[in-house]
Amino acid sequence: MTFRTDAILDDLAARSLIHGQTDDAELRAALSAGPITLYCGFDPTADSLHVGNLVPLLLLRRFQEHGHRPIVLAGGATGMIGDPGGRSSERNLLGPAELDANVAAIKQQLVAFLDFEGTDGRPPAILVDNRDWTADVGVLDFLRDVGKHVTVNTMLSRESIKARVEGEHGISFTEFSYMLLQANDYHELWREHGCVLQVGGSDQWGNIVAGVDMVRRRGEASVHALTVPLVTQSDGSKFGKSVDGAVWVDPNKTLPYEFHQHFLRTDDADVERFLLQLTLIEVDEVATIMADHADAPQERRAQRALADAFTTLVHGEAATAQANLAADVLFGGGEITGASLDAVRGIVPESTVATAAATGDVAELLVTTGLAKSKSDARRTLGDNGISVNGEKLDGREALGADDLVDGRFVLLQKGKKNKHLVVIDG
Repeated sequence: MTFRTDAILDDLAARSLIHGQTDDAELRAALSAGPITLYCGFDPTADSLHVGNLVPLLLLRRFQEHGHRPIVLAGGATGMIGDPGGRSSERNLLGPAELDANVAAIKQQLVAFLDFEGTDGRPPAILVDNRDWTADVGVLDFLRDVGKHVTVNTMLSRESIKARVEGEHGISFTEFSYMLLQANDYHELWREHGCVLQVGGSDQWGNIVAGVDMVRRRGEASVHALTVPLVTQSDGSKFGKSVDGAVWVDPNKTLPYEFHQHFLRTDDADVERFLLQLTLIEVDEVATIMADHADAPQERRAQRALADAFTTLVHGEAATAQANLAADVLFGGGEITGASLDAVRGIVPESTVATAAATGDVAELLVTTGLAKSKSDARRTLGDNGISVNGEKLDGREALGADDLVDGRFVLLQKGKKNKHLVVIDG
């Protein structure tokens, strides 16, 4: 396969994915000369990536699809200290067991986004952990080999450091040293793998250019930096694990259905930007989607394209199909089938009951599932025709039969407009 290794910058510019870079002309020249090696680091401060991490991770994917070799770094060493940027006070240091668990979880997620086999002629991605070259380095060696190449004046000029120094809580020497560790990572990857580009979020600019300077001083070589904008919504809020309602990559922390629903609710002011920055849909195709969306914005076609593409990218096609099935049942009046009810498991409350309980007195079943406080409460609701079974009103029926069991496995009860409960047949 023939790759246009120099076309990546044009694609990134069209997606508004370039926030800062060291020298556009020099980077273009390096890319035009052939495939390069680049890296991005992710600290395991939690046991899952979140949506805010995915723009730089997908940046590695975009470079790989243009023929370049990505290195993805799990920051086992830097995660022990924590980046001071974007914080007003010292973070709590993680214990060894928690850090190890986070590193293992993060590595699994990182691997899912890149090609580590080198299919279709692409250079295979590399996964590294900066503990491998940091853990055995003594403090005196680190100070001599790394610290002497960076002035305190330079470090204090970086916004992430300056904000903390001038803030109410100040900054500890531990977090102050974070920049040196990340700069050393760049030098190590340049030395071992010929890495000439570090990428990351715009809040990493100070740390990244410190690495550029470190390679220049220690290796007498010219390397590059490129940052992408942080993922923000139209109200200025950003996606991140510290924000209420954070959207996680781990399906146990954010269900694929919830992930899909989150992006279905994207504001019109954000949807085009998210299509460009959070998916691999070609720029021209995004323009077509937006033109189609403009014809009938109430149908939210762009949001559907975004939710489907991004959920598939993160969780796979099967998860996206299930999310759509579940949404059709819960909101769209879709056909009630065994597959569609299976898709809502874990999304709505459910109870497991014996067949006899599911096909008996409806009032008793409502009490069992918690949709009614008592049988008298259940009968009042039934008398008001306020209960639906599998999307259909009961219309006076007081008992269910075998025909009400979907696939012999499920009954979907609904009280009012929003209160749904899935009955699962035991065995």
